[in-house]
Parts: sequence; C-alpha cells; structure tokens
Amino acid sequence: MAKLTSRDRMLRAIRLQDIDHIPCCFMSNAILRKRLHENWVDVAKTEYQMGLDPMLFIPSAPRSSRTDHPDLRGLPIRFSPEVKVKEWHSIHPDGHESLCKEYETPAGVLTTEIRLTEDWPYGDHIPFVDDYQVPRARKPLIEAPDDLAALSYMFLPPSEQDIHQFRQEAQVARALTEELGILRAGGWGVGMDMANWLCGVQNLMFLTLERPEFVNALLEKIHIWNMQRMEVVLSAPVDLYIHRAWYEGCDFVTPHFFRQAILPRLKTDADLAHENGTLFGYICSSGTKPMLEFYKEAGIDVLIGVDPVQGTHTDMPLMKIKLGDRTCLWGGVSAAVTVERGTEAEVRAAVQQACQVLGPQGFVLSPVDNLTVDEPLTDKNVRIFIDEWLKQR
Repeated sequence: MAKLTSRDRMLRAIRLQDIDHIPCCFMSNAILRKRLHENWVDVAKTEYQMGLDPMLFIPSAPRSSRTDHPDLRGLPIRFSPEVKVKEWHSIHPDGHESLCKEYETPAGVLTTEIRLTEDWPYGDHIPFVDDYQVPRARKPLIEAPDDLAALSYMFLPPSEQDIHQFRQEAQVARALTEELGILRAGGWGVGMDMANWLCGVQNLMFLTLERPEFVNALLEKIHIWNMQRMEVVLSAPVDLYIHRAWYEGCDFVTPHFFRQAILPRLKTDADLAHENGTLFGYICSSGTKPMLEFYKEAGIDVLIGVDPVQGTHTDMPLMKIKLGDRTCLWGGVSAAVTVERGTEAEVRAAVQQACQVLGPQGFVLSPVDNLTVDEPLTDKNVRIFIDEWLKQR
C-alpha cells in the first residue's frame, strides 16, 4: 500500500480498513503541553515532527482558562445570569478547615463543602465540577431530586458568542490539519462523569442502586445539555468526536445500570455523530470487560484508553475477539507504570505485546492515559516507545 497521510491512516484504522502501518497517537501528553505553554497547535506540530500521528483537539482552551471545569475539555460551561455565587472558609466540627460554595438560583439554593487540604490547587475557589473536589467533598452539590430544578440554571446551552468563537477556532484548525494532513478531533462529550462530579463517586454508586430513577433523571438533564454542546462541535466539522467516560466502567456502575441508563443515551450520541459524518470515540480505561457487547450495540467506532496494567478487567485478547470486527482499539501500554517508570525491556515488551495482540488493523498505539511525570526517565522511555513502534508497525 502507498504511504498514507497521518489523517488518512488514523481514519482508516478507526474504520478497520487496510493501513500502511499501525498509527501512534498519544491520547494526552501533559508534559509536552506544559513545555509548550498549553499551545495545542504547537503540541500537534511537535508530535507530527516526532513522526507520530497527532490529533488537533478543539475547542483547545487550556486547563488554566477552565476555572469552573478544569477536567472537562471543550466549550465553556455557562450559568444563567440569575445564579448568584458565594464562596467562603469555615471550620468544620472536626476542627479542620473547609471551603464552602453556594449557588443561589430562582429554583433553589445548591451548596457544596470540601475539606481544605495542603494540595488543594485552586486557592479560595471551588470549581463547579472537578476531579479534585470529589474525594475532599464533605457535602456534594447534588444529593436529591429537589436539587435538579436549580441545576438547570447551570446547564445553559452554548451562547452565541461561544459558538462564534468556536467557529473561528474551527476555521484555523481546519486549515492547519489540512496543511499537515492530521486528524481533527473535538469534544468532550460527558455523561456519567458529570454525574460523579456533581454527586460524588461513592454517593452516586449507592444512588444507582437505591434511587435509580433519580440518577436517570439527572443523566437525562446532563444528556440534553451535552447534546446541545455536541451539535456545535460537530458543526466544525471534526473527524472524530470524543466522549469521556472514565467513570462508566464496572468499577463504578453495574452492567444492568449501564444497559438501562447509559447505553440508550450513548447510542443517541453515537448516532448524532454518525449523522454528521463524524466518527465516535469513547474513553474508558478501566472496568470495560462486562461492557464490551454494549459498546458494539452503542455504535462506538473506537474505544480509547486500553490499559493492560492499571485498567481493571482489561483483557486485550478478549477485546480484540469481541470488538475487532466492529470497534477500533486505542492504547495498549500503561503510561504511568510502564512509560514513566519502566525499564527499556519493559517498554519494548509492552509495545510489542500491544501491537501483536491488538494490531495491525483496527488499532491505534498510545500510552494510556496521560504522560505527566516530567523526568529524564520519561523522556528516555518515550524515545524507546517510539523506536519500538517503528520496528513493530
């Protein structure tokens, strides 16, 4: 086969078509982003120069600008102008300091409280949703059905200004990706991850078992809001739309709940992407084994985040058997354990295993999820990772 452009290679891999060689696209590289001052264009260009198959993700607003949703990439979250926000410090009865936040809306007041720890990264501010606050929460924001009416005032659709700015960015992204011949991706979609941020992981686990009708109503509210945001991103257009679902594996929900509450909405999202000529990607790096048939039923084009080390219930041979005729698999090597801490022999063996088990067709190689430890060993192992990929591809 003639040499493909990086974009065509990625598209053909996701569509399970013949390719010239296995593509390698890093899911996320926080080290490189930090070195390049969160400039996503420079990150994509640098990875392209490294010989990788990068994706340019839009909207590209850096984490530092997403003060109310650091872990939710994509369009801004907008509240109604009627929402009044207050934040303050207090001392909890256990003697430890708390940070509190109140959202006053026309439909009621929502409050949250977190235990203030030395490693709290946001100063006197509590984001609306964020991974950091979940394990520190003394009181989650959403606890009962009565909270949902007030929540509606924090789930506004994208504003005209947001849409205009996105379309301007999309024009620049389209020109660059066509110039370099690289993949243009967009998102993030969100469902159960948002519910976990709002309710807290442990609380939500109990709620899915004890009050599934309440969780279903919350997920429907999130779903409607997510679809409004999704339609804007799909208008770019993008080659691949990505839905984040780190909290949708069997570590967090039962297969029964997934089938009843998550699968129908996931299928709707995938259908919307396909109606717009866009491939649909789904990030879940743990707890996937009981859900594999659901992924096929939903119409997911690529499962992103196959982690053979940190991902529980990750069975790469079974994944290839179950999904190989329908869904591309993206990942194959642990970033945190193998690439950031492994020996040369371990890195090479992991790349070999991933390529042999998951490739060659319907596979994109990547460290999973993210490279974050900026040390010489990581740099060395990234070079080894790429060198072994070049030998295996």
